[in-house]
Formats: sequence, structure tokens, C-alpha cells
Amino acid sequence: MDQRELDSQLKTLLKAVAEKDAASNVISILERLKKDVVPTEELLRATKAGMIVSKQKGHANKDIARLAAEIVAKWKKIVQAEQSLSKKKISVSSPPKAGSASSPTPANEAKGFIGDAAKRRWETEKVDVKRTGIPSRDACLGLMYNGLAYMSVDSSSHIIVKAIEVEQAAFDAFKGDNAEYRAKLRSLFQNLKNAGNRDLGPRVMSGEITASRFVVMSHDELKSAERRKEDEKLHLENMKKAQTPQIEKSVSDALQCSRCKMKKVSYSQAQTRSADEPMTTFCECTNCGHRWKFS
Repeated sequence: MDQRELDSQLKTLLKAVAEKDAASNVISILERLKKDVVPTEELLRATKAGMIVSKQKGHANKDIARLAAEIVAKWKKIVQAEQSLSKKKISVSSPPKAGSASSPTPANEAKGFIGDAAKRRWETEKVDVKRTGIPSRDACLGLMYNGLAYMSVDSSSHIIVKAIEVEQAAFDAFKGDNAEYRAKLRSLFQNLKNAGNRDLGPRVMSGEITASRFVVMSHDELKSAERRKEDEKLHLENMKKAQTPQIEKSVSDALQCSRCKMKKVSYSQAQTRSADEPMTTFCECTNCGHRWKFS
């Protein structure tokens, strides 16, 4: 959502509150702001969105007040994470003052991660994942960080910002911290760690796949392009096999299965050798599944 659209939504919100519209209308506007706004310090300052939404925390309707508080908290965390990243970049680019000792910025913050990208975890990189105030959600946030960080050279600050977006999008999409929400994040983690799907993480980190889209993608949509091609090829082969006429089999009570001794044997015949040789009979017991052939 750009600045012009955000301004429009904020005006609609203020009008709905002033005219005491139905609570559902106000909640609908707030839900859109929560879902579609990607907050930056400049955007919030230019539109005064934080102040306008924050005022609704005192609304008489508890659902409106709660939703407004969630939006403000979400925006604040994302902006603070971006500010932290900016400060670190400035400290790297600014030369140290004469006579002062300079403390080197960690390599994974200044120039991207350096090391074994296959072993990246928030625990070893000492990233703060306690962002929601709910232990189970913080654990899911850490899981998302580990998935996005796998084989990535992005800085930890960049990854935690994206992990926050994904966790919040999942929390919104599945209506809270429930079994479906946790199962989906575990599934996304497994897909991000899949060695055969190495383009998924970079696509999420770059924004090609938005957080709101990522958390509702189906199993087939999460597959790599190569895997989808292989599955399509296999499907076509199975379709061709299904359309191939099968040799009609007859059932005889004159043939006896050597394994179960039952006389429930289906058979078919085919010329497998030269024309002057007898046909080969292929047998299958319909009782135990034993197969054999004879000429």
C-alpha cells in the first residue's frame, strides 16, 4: 500500500469513527491496514498513521481497540528493526574518530553473512526472537528465521525483519496462535530447508513472494519449478499407461496355485518366442497374489 492509498484509508477510518459507523466497517478498514501496510519510518511520519490508529486503542468497542493495539505494536517492531539495521550500516560507513578505539561490526551485519550458511540459526547468531510477548509465537518466529537463514548470505537484521512479517502474516491468516498456524509454519520451514527447492527462500526474502502470499501457498505452489515439471511428466506417463489397452485375463478353476493350493487363478497368454514355439501363459492367483508362468 503506497502513501496515497494509505492516506485514503486513514481518511475513511476517521470518517467511519466520527460518524459512528457499524463496528464491522471500522474493523474491516483496520484489518486492511494491518494486512497491506508495509510500514517505514518515513511513511508513518508522512501520513501520521501511527497516531491515527493509536487513538482507536481507546475505542469503546473492545474488538476495535484490540485490533488497533495489534497494528501499532506490529508497525513499531518492524520500524525499530529497520532503524537498528540502518544504525549498524551507518556505523560501518562512518570512519572512526582520531584517537578512539573502533569496535568492528560483525561481518554478518555489515557485508552479509560469512561462514557456513547451512548451519545458520538464530541461537548461534544471538538474534532476539522474543518479539511478540507470547512464547509459542516467539518459537515460531525463531523457526521462520532458521528457515529463511538456511543457505542465505543476507544479514541477520534483514532476515529477522522478514521472519517477523511472515510470522505475523501466518498469525493473521489462521486467526491466532492455534494448531493450524503452527502446522503451517512447520511446513514452510521444511520447504525452506528442502535442498531441492533452493529458490524458495530467496524469492521470499526479495519480496517476489510476499509474506501474506507465502503463508497460504499450497503444497504444490511451494514446489520448485523443476519439481513441478517432473510431477507433470510423471502424471502424463501415468495417463498414457492408463489409456493403454490391457491384455484381457481369463479365470480358470483348472489351474492350481502352488502356494495356497487354491484353484482361483487368472491367466493370459502371449507369444514371447518364435512363432513355431508354444505361447507363454502368465498366471496370477486371485487368492494370494502368487504369480508364475509356463509354456
